[in-house]
Formats: sequence, structure tokens, C-alpha cells
Amino acid sequence: MTDADVARMMADPRYRALLRQRGRLGWMLSAIVTAAYAAFILTIAFDKPALARPLGAGVNSVGIVVGLGLILLSVASTAVYVHRANGAFDRALADLLRDHAA
Repeated sequence: MTDADVARMMADPRYRALLRQRGRLGWMLSAIVTAAYAAFILTIAFDKPALARPLGAGVNSVGIVVGLGLILLSVASTAVYVHRANGAFDRALADLLRDHAA
């Protein structure tokens, strides 16, 4: 692929749309995880007893479950991004490369 091919592809509206979609998804998932983490930290700062409540008669507290939920949310958001990137984004990029490499 020559520099001219790359320049033509970068000027293609489909490529710009792909970049916008990919960026929007990444920022949205990052915002969700950041907001959840910030809420957790703010709860620790301002309402520690809410997270310190024990669950049943066991030794686990609400905070442990919520912390595990945050970890799972992070893994899930990564999985969503990877699934979308390996599916729709890669197909769209392959189509663009095929169209502009000729």
C-alpha cells in the first residue's frame, strides 16, 4: 500500500466513521467503568458503614461483593470492546483496505 493509498483511505468517509464509532465505544465503556469506580470510592469516603455491612452470618461484606462487581465490570467492558473490535471494526477495516489497495 502506497502513501497515496493510505491518504485516500484516511480521507474516506467510511474510515472516519469507523474511527468515530471505535472512539465513541471506547470512551463510553471507559466512562461507565470510571463512574462505577468513582461511586465506589465516594461510598468508601462518605458512607463506609454501607459497605462494611456483613452479608448474612458470613465474613463477607457488601464492599467485597461490590469490589468484585467492579472487577467483573472491567472484564466485561473489555470483552465487549474486543468482541466489537474483532467483529464489526475489523470487517469494516478489511473492506476499506481491500477497496483502497487496488
